[in-house]
Amino acid sequence: MAIKTVDVDSLVDQTGNLFETVAILSKRSRQVAIRMKSDLDTRLAYFEGFDPELEDPKFQQEQRMISMKHEVKPKPTEVAIEEMFESEVYFRDPTSDV
Repeated sequence: MAIKTVDVDSLVDQTGNLFETVAILSKRSRQVAIRMKSDLDTRLAYFEGFDPELEDPKFQQEQRMISMKHEVKPKPTEVAIEEMFESEVYFRDPTSDV
């Protein structure tokens, strides 16, 4: 996994505070992680009812392919940062009157 530098200043410009930016990214990455985990669980749930057939190499190969596709996906933190750069993350300040 290559290390990518992130222009933190451009992210902070959106919120005005570094700590708020980190909190927003943290919450969004948790949401993305839950969605990704749910998707993986749904796909693997298909194989739960096939106890004798699980020894079949075809079933094992299908499970392996699903798991490998999940591992190749970008990490939830990366997704959250990209969404923040593209201004796709909705956030608001609960202390403001607006």
